[in-house]
Amino acid sequence: ADMAIAGRLGDSTATIGALAIGTTIFNFIYWNCSFLRMGTSGLTAQAFGAGRKEECANLLVRGVVVAVALAVVLIALQRPVGEAAIWLMNGDDLVRRYFFARIWAVPAAISLFALNGWFIGMQNSSTPMLIALAQNVINIAFSIWFAFGLDMGLEGVAWGTVVAQYSGVVLAVVAIVRRYRDVVRLACWRSALRLQAMGRFFTVNRDIFIRSFCLCVAYSFFTAAGARMGDPTILAVNSLMMQLFSLFSYMSDGVAYAAEALTGRFVGARDADSLSDAAGRMFRISLVIALAYVAVYTVGWEWLLGLFVDGDPNETAAIMATAARYRVWVILSPLVGFAPFLMDGIMIGATMTRILRNSMVCALALYFAIFFSLRGVWGNDALWLAFLLFMVARGVLQYLMAGGIRGIIPRAEQL
Repeated sequence: ADMAIAGRLGDSTATIGALAIGTTIFNFIYWNCSFLRMGTSGLTAQAFGAGRKEECANLLVRGVVVAVALAVVLIALQRPVGEAAIWLMNGDDLVRRYFFARIWAVPAAISLFALNGWFIGMQNSSTPMLIALAQNVINIAFSIWFAFGLDMGLEGVAWGTVVAQYSGVVLAVVAIVRRYRDVVRLACWRSALRLQAMGRFFTVNRDIFIRSFCLCVAYSFFTAAGARMGDPTILAVNSLMMQLFSLFSYMSDGVAYAAEALTGRFVGARDADSLSDAAGRMFRISLVIALAYVAVYTVGWEWLLGLFVDGDPNETAAIMATAARYRVWVILSPLVGFAPFLMDGIMIGATMTRILRNSMVCALALYFAIFFSLRGVWGNDALWLAFLLFMVARGVLQYLMAGGIRGIIPRAEQL
């Protein structure tokens, strides 16, 4: 939605590029904090599967406390962090205004990682999805109002995101109070924050943090490499095409959330047969979703791009023409992307975080090797090829390192 609004603000190439850089900076921040959702989800699901309700409640406390602490640090360091990131990404004043407005969404966004992870671990994937849906609606409404109604431009889009994030926190708290009041009452602050429990929490999250950091590097490098090709149209096109890939990833996240919840539950109960059956069903569902997106990208290509770009006719024509040269990569992306998303969910639910970490490091090395070997010949095509093979490597390596689905429970770390 933000990209579609930015594409209608005038000087669409520059505005889309600024939004792409600003979003990349925040993705780097958020993805490095996403260990909170993943770690909380896996540990809570295992506690749920083992019937340990008090530990489920303690994990909620643990996650929220860590989230608040991280948020305080990031807000305190916003000036040096922001200026350094903008400089590294070759950002301009438009990026700067966007960043220092949206930074105030950080406390809410990080808290939602812990809250959503806890919901998923409690076998409730619907609440995070409903919250995300409500946030998107709120974000669209306020971003349009701020950007066009109040004439705030791209900065208004940032403030729309701020409003949406805090709305999400309010909705999450309401859901906990209404549905999990009896569970939350079992929480014991002393038990939740004891050193041994926090040590386990941080050990799991340390590996997820390294994995998330590598993922951030991969996506940030993708944007930076496009920006350094010297053609602003390439940066805009890559940003738009990545938005289309994100549409698929959002749907795949729903299956991955279910994989986290079910895997953690069956690992906690040590039920290998149910885990194997669930993994097979989720694989088939993910494949069907991927094929559906391939069809949509193939048939509706121009219409989809038109949703994001509607500015100067000459700029729009240049963007559409350039995008047509690279469309095959987006069409292929669901077929190579569904497996790593699913395996991420399974590994997170099993808290097999070393495999998450090691597979990501290896895949990132392959990504860089392919791009730097081929960029002189293939240019932007080399960047997309490297990215898609990076996705393939993640899924394949996780499966092999785990010894297949049947190898998960014997090797998974237990609470």
